[in-house]
Amino acid sequence: MDMKKTIVNCPHCGNAVIWQKESRFRPFCSERCKLIDTGNWAMGKYSVAAENNPSDDEAD
Repeated sequence: MDMKKTIVNCPHCGNAVIWQKESRFRPFCSERCKLIDTGNWAMGKYSVAAENNPSDDEAD
């Protein structure tokens, strides 16, 4: 059986990572990249945009 491997880029450094159960830190290539990314979230370097819903404003 010929199975294609899914390859993704590490979100931190861009290295190729094979998406499989054995890849412990997926989607990251290493524990280091995973920890750096987690630290960036904790320090507020990343944010998720939110839309202001008009019905939410009326509740105030």
